[in-house]
Amino acid sequence: MWGLVPLFWPLLKPAGAVEILAHRMVWSLAFVAVALVFIRRWAWAGELLRQPRRLALITVAAAVITVNWGVYIWAVNNGQVVEASLGYFINPLVTIAIGVLLLKERLRPVQWAAVGIGAAAVLVLTIGYGRPPWISLILAFSFATYGLVKKKVNLSGLESLTAETAIQFLPALGYLLWLSAQGDSTFTTEGPGHAALLAATGVVTALPLVCFGAAAIRVPLSTLGLLQYLAPVFQFLLGVAYFREAMPPERWAGFALVWLALTLLTADAWRAARRVRAEINRPSTTITTGTQSAVRNADSVASGPDPVDAKP
Repeated sequence: MWGLVPLFWPLLKPAGAVEILAHRMVWSLAFVAVALVFIRRWAWAGELLRQPRRLALITVAAAVITVNWGVYIWAVNNGQVVEASLGYFINPLVTIAIGVLLLKERLRPVQWAAVGIGAAAVLVLTIGYGRPPWISLILAFSFATYGLVKKKVNLSGLESLTAETAIQFLPALGYLLWLSAQGDSTFTTEGPGHAALLAATGVVTALPLVCFGAAAIRVPLSTLGLLQYLAPVFQFLLGVAYFREAMPPERWAGFALVWLALTLLTADAWRAARRVRAEINRPSTTITTGTQSAVRNADSVASGPDPVDAKP
C-alpha cells in the first residue's frame, strides 16, 4: 500500500498539495479516533498529557512529518515520483549519518563505505539533475529526524499517530475553513466523488499503519525492515514505467550507487548480527553491555529503513 500510494494522490486534483495535506491530517485523526474507540485503548492519552517533554517531542514529530507528507504529495502531483522514491532509498544512509553526528555512534568500515557511496550518489544525481535532489534530501532527512524523535517518544504506532494528528488537526481544520471562506476549497465544489476521495486520505494514511502494527508482532524485525524496501521500489517502478519519468544515464548511475550502498550496508549488518548472535549462544559466553549494544546496532541496520509509524 505504501508503495502504490503515488497512484492515489493524482486522483485528488484539482486540489492542491496543501489542501490535500490538510485533509489528510483531519481525516487521519477521525480514522484513528474511531479505531481507538473500537479497541478501547485510551489510557495512554492521560499519561501523555502529564508528560510535557513527551508532548513536546510529539509536537516536533508532528511538525517534521507534516513537512514530509507535504513534500511527498507535491512531488507526486508534479511529476517527481522517481526523485521522491530516492528519498526513501537514501533514508537508511541518512539515519546512519545522524547516528554518527548526533548520537556519536561508531561505524564499521563497510558502513563508512556505504555512507561514502551514498554521498557520491547524491553528487552524481546533482550533476544529472543540474541541481541537488532537494526533494529526495528533504524527504530523507525529515523522515530520519521523525524516526529519531519517535524512538525518544516511545509510543506505539496507532497511539502515536493519534497524538500527532491531534496536534495537526486544529491548524489543518482552520486552513480548510479559511480556504472554504475564500471560495478556493475543492471539497464542496468538485462533486461527492471528489469529497469522498479527500476523506479517504485518512484511510490511505492509517490503514497501512494498522497492517504494519499487526505484522510487527508476527514477523521478525529484520524481515519487516527489509520488506519496507518494497515501498520505494514500487514507487520507483511506478515513476519509470507508469508515469514515464525520464531516466537519463547519469540518473541510472546515481540510483545504482545508492542501491550498491544499501546492498553493502545490509550484507554487513547481517554478517555482524549472525556473528554476535553466535557468540551469545555459546554457553561459556558472558553477555556484556557492549555485545548487547552491538546486536541492537546490527539489527537496526539490517532491518533497512526505520520501521517507524508514518509513510508517504
